[in-house]
Amino acid sequence: MKWPKVSLNDIKAPSRYSFVGGPFGSNLTTRDYVDDGVPVIRGNNLPADSTFLDNDFVFVKEQKADSLTSNLAHSGDLVFTQRGTLGQVGLIPPESRFSSYVISQSQMKLTVDPDKADAKFIYFYFRSPATVQSVINHALTSGVPHINLGILKRFEVPLPPLDEQRRVAEVLTNYDGLMENNRRRMRLLEDAAQLLYREWFVRLRFPGHEHSRFIDGVPVGWERKTLEEICMPGDRIQTGPFGSQLHQSDYADEGVPLIMPKDILNFRISLESIARIPEDLADRLGRHRMIDGDTVYGRRGDIGRRAYISKRQVGWFCGTGCMRLRPDPVVIDPRYLFDTLGAPETAGVIANRAKGSTMPNLSGSSLKSVPILVAPRRLQDQYSSHVVSITDQIETLAKQNTRLRAARDLLLRRLMSGAIAV
Repeated sequence: MKWPKVSLNDIKAPSRYSFVGGPFGSNLTTRDYVDDGVPVIRGNNLPADSTFLDNDFVFVKEQKADSLTSNLAHSGDLVFTQRGTLGQVGLIPPESRFSSYVISQSQMKLTVDPDKADAKFIYFYFRSPATVQSVINHALTSGVPHINLGILKRFEVPLPPLDEQRRVAEVLTNYDGLMENNRRRMRLLEDAAQLLYREWFVRLRFPGHEHSRFIDGVPVGWERKTLEEICMPGDRIQTGPFGSQLHQSDYADEGVPLIMPKDILNFRISLESIARIPEDLADRLGRHRMIDGDTVYGRRGDIGRRAYISKRQVGWFCGTGCMRLRPDPVVIDPRYLFDTLGAPETAGVIANRAKGSTMPNLSGSSLKSVPILVAPRRLQDQYSSHVVSITDQIETLAKQNTRLRAARDLLLRRLMSGAIAV
């Protein structure tokens, strides 16, 4: 069945400020950010593998939020990215942590008229890979690729009767519920691994600690080495290719996954919106390919994003905006290094070495002298054997979600086209 198409502007709520963009640049700047208050929605709150990430915010004071009334979003609102990672969309859930949110300069907000459309149905339509690509195709290319409120308002969506919209949304929500349950289990497993690391190597309550001798707070037999010293000679810290080596026009529908900072979510690589490059191009830029035990690290923007490369990701490509750390397995266990990079002391040192007022940026040379506390190899191996079993479970759940996502997207396409009824 073919459904009639309507513009997004036709289904906005009749209330004032129901379809708006973010504040003008001078009305909201980083100088307004504080540690607590009203949260600001940014691109990282619209992840590819979740409806809405209701944490990891910056905040503004309530008085500032009051001056931005036209730029507030609430439970049930849709939020779209205007510039940056185009195609991002989020739906603020009914059980949201906060009563109101400020949308950033790079976002737009839509409050849907519930008598005309179901917000969840609209959300799923904009999560469809075909719709994401259509949004990207509508981008204005002068300067940073972006869309604007006028473009979004004119964007057309198929609109079945309201009760059918709700049934479609319910079917797709069931898939998202299964994936969210898996993600929740993955987070619990990751928390268990992090707790074990903190107990052994931060609190220093490792097996046998009660019989160890300490000098200046460090157990005897432990060493401090630099990051350069523990990485493979001649292949130590490698940044991704320069922009002149790799262009968006090189991307392909099939080929080698290209890991960008946006693809590193919760210490894993998300395939939801990952780009790919042809095998022959990856071969020509072969030094950026990754092997089992590498760490891929985001070096721009949100410093600290990282993911561990396992056998499943061997041969994947370290993209622009990332760097690859390749430990020498004779000197240090790769998994131990990965978790040490996230230890508060080490992560703080790395973050402080990022340069840039608008977008923090790390260089490979800035990391060479980062100090790493190296435990005895026996203890590293003991720790790694515990963590490997945990990461194997996480990989299994991740594979399940990949299959669920593929099934959902196939169903989404057919439901949205009216090819099958619910």
